[in-house]
Parts: sequence; structure tokens; C-alpha cells
Amino acid sequence: MTDPRIAVVVLAAGQGTRMKSTTPKVLHRLAGLPLIAHVLRTAESLQPEHVAVVVRHERDRVAAEVAERTPDAIVVDQDEVPGTGRAVEVAVDALPADFDGVVVVLSADVPLLDPPSLMSLVSAHAGNAVTFVSAIAPDPTGLGRILRDGDGAFSGVVEHKDATDAQRMITETNAGIYAFDVTHLRAVLPGIGTDNAQREKYITDAPALIAARGGRIDVLTLTDPWLVAGVNDRSQLADAGRELNARIVRRHQLAGVTVRDPASTWIDLDVTIEPDAEILPGTALEGATAIAAGAVVGPDSTLRDTEVGVGARVSRTDATLAVIGDRATVGPFAFLRPGSYLGEDGKIGTFVETKNARIGRGSKVPHLSYVGDADIGEESNIGANTIFANYDGVAKHHTDVGSHVRTGSHNVFVAPVRIGDGAYTGAGTTVRKDVPAGSLAISFAPQRITEGWVEEHRPGSAAAQAATAALEDAHGE
Repeated sequence: MTDPRIAVVVLAAGQGTRMKSTTPKVLHRLAGLPLIAHVLRTAESLQPEHVAVVVRHERDRVAAEVAERTPDAIVVDQDEVPGTGRAVEVAVDALPADFDGVVVVLSADVPLLDPPSLMSLVSAHAGNAVTFVSAIAPDPTGLGRILRDGDGAFSGVVEHKDATDAQRMITETNAGIYAFDVTHLRAVLPGIGTDNAQREKYITDAPALIAARGGRIDVLTLTDPWLVAGVNDRSQLADAGRELNARIVRRHQLAGVTVRDPASTWIDLDVTIEPDAEILPGTALEGATAIAAGAVVGPDSTLRDTEVGVGARVSRTDATLAVIGDRATVGPFAFLRPGSYLGEDGKIGTFVETKNARIGRGSKVPHLSYVGDADIGEESNIGANTIFANYDGVAKHHTDVGSHVRTGSHNVFVAPVRIGDGAYTGAGTTVRKDVPAGSLAISFAPQRITEGWVEEHRPGSAAAQAATAALEDAHGE
């Protein structure tokens, strides 16, 4: 929807004391984004001419988040006068004087409101001076109630703390989302008082003043209460998170993704998954993770900002800022740290950790190894229990392993070092010097055997007894 005559005001000044947190309420995260980021995204769906965000508590932290998400937003500081009415007043004062359109008011702690609902509000507002959004709440405790007259027409709003017992029985609640004609709004905001239980300026007092001016008031009732559910404490944050996650999972399922167990699968809002991918139980896909068609991820895996290629298989893996190529396999019990790249048809196996490592097409690190600050070419195999020793206590150094290399078990590559194409290394080798292409590198000491050592130095032990019995049997033969 395009309407250059729309301004969006986002209320984000509250302290959110019920969160009991040093983090501002609106910066707590849901599906990978702060609460306020969800609201700003929804606001942008209107393509508004102006976005004004009202801040106060931890204003610099909130303002920084706003600047990152919506660089053109106007950040407005609320003064000592409390209440939503005052917050809207300072925001409207910050708009250009010649703005004469619709002001849409949103709350930064209502993250599930979606663009279609917001567009419906703007459409329903045509010809109105004020349009409320309401919802039927199963438990309206703490919420403002919509009051209607005998004909069912809107007659007012009462906050929960100011409501009578009869009014508290009403289940139609004020969502705190509004559309105002800015001319009416500018006229009545200075006249809103503080004669209420909270001694605050309520924006909900504006409609009565607007009605007295002859402005028309209407209500848009949403049938889905989750769209207007506010987040005020950690419990509500978790509830909203579960609901949003269920919707995200279902969206992917309807798009052709198999999610084996939605209840144990968590998918952030910005994750992309192509059709015919499969997500197994206990999996969390976070940030900008992208899963290609035919890939299988899980069980019990967490991927953050990670790309998984076509037909790849990732099992019981923790990966961050990693790239996994087509048909590659990872895990179980692998740890891919930032900068890990696994080429197509490659393998990172059981109990393998990688960091700043590029592993080429068809190359394998099957088990019990650490690969850090290294490039491995194509079709190479790194033996079990191999360590890329990249840190000398002061600086990190790089290791290059060529293509078609075969390294033995229990190797240590002491960086900086290069192993050329087609080279081999023996088991137990510590590589401190470059290995030319096609060479064999071996480091070992002669094996020394001291017969009778256990019986002499561990007399009476179980080992000594077993050794004695074995020797007697051998002599007996």
C-alpha cells in the first residue's frame, strides 16, 4: 500500500519494569529480532512519509536500534509528563507543520501485528477522525476496555485501573493501535488532562474530545487477539515467542518444507528454507540462516547465520556464520565456528571443530579433529585426531593443505606450514616444515621395549599378575 500522507508514531518510552531486566523491554528479542524491530518492519509496510519513535528509558540504546532498523526515523524524547497522550503529543509536534494526513499510532511492545491488519486499519479509517483497533481478549485483565452504547456504537474507552466492576467484565479490549486525522489530533492533544488513577495523559481521552468537535469515531475489531498481544514480562515474551514460532513453522510447512516436530523446532523470522528441505526435532534455525532444497537439518542442531546447500545433511551440529556446500555432510557432534566453509560433497564428521577454515570440494575431516585458520584443497582426507596448531601464544598463523592429500591419524600441523598436492603424512606425524607435492612426511622415534618392566616396577598389581600368567602360558606352549 502506498500513501505518502501517512505518518507512523511508535511508542517506545516505557521502562518495562515487569521485565525485571537491565535491557529495555522493547529490545528483548523475539524470533531473532528486538520487539521494536518487529513493529518498525510492520510500520514500513505502509510506506509512510514519516516514522516518529518516542523514547525515554535507556533512550540511547533504543535510539541506536531505531537508527539501525529505520535510519530515516525521527527519534523523539518524551519529557517529564507521563502517559501515552503526552508521548503522541511530542511525536506529532516533531512532524512537519504542513503534514495533514493520517497518524497511525503503534506500541513498540506489540510485535505480532502484521502488515495486512495495519493496512486494514488505514482502509477502515477513510472518512473517520479516529479509528481504534480492538480485540476480544480471553483474559482482559490490565487492558483498557472499549465501551459501546445501547446501539453497539463506540462510546469511549476506560483503562482497567479506572474501570468499574461492570466495565471490567467487558472482553472487547483496546489494542493501543490507532489511526487519527492529524488535524483533529493536533487540536485536542493539549487539552488532555491527568484526572485518572495513574495521573497520566491518556491518548484514549482524545476520542471524546474529537467527538465533541464533530469527528467521526469507529472501531476495527480484529478476530485474532495474538495480533495485538502486548509483551510486558518474561512470561508474555515466551508466550508471544511460541505463538510467533508456530506461525513461522506453519508458513514454511505450507511452502513445502517438512518440519518433523513443530513443537521442538524454532525458526527465526529471517530464516529462508526452500521446498523439500526437512527439519528434524530439536533444531533451532537463527538469524539469516538459509536452507536449500533437499537438505536435512537435525536432529538437535543450532544454526546461526549459516548457509546449507542443496541435499546437504547436518546432524547434531552447532554452526555460526558457516557455509555448507551441496550434498555435504556435517556431524553428528560437530562445531562450526565463524568462517567455516565446507565445499560440495565434503564432510565434517563427529567431534570436529572448525574456525576460519575452507575445506574444498570432496574433502573430508571425518572425526576428532580441530581445523583452524586453514585452507584444504579438493578431495583430501584429514586423518583422525588431527590438530591444526594455529596459535603461537601471540599470533595466529595459516596452514595450507593441497588437493588429493592423505594425512595419517594423530597429526599436528604447526602453522605456518604448507602440505603440497598429493602428499601423504604418516600416523603420529608433527609437521613443522612444508611438505612438497607428492612427498611422504613422517616423524617418529624408534620404539623401545623393556621386558619385565611391569613385574619389576608394579609387583602384585593386576597388570603384573596378568603379564605373569601370559608369560607362563607362552612358555608352556
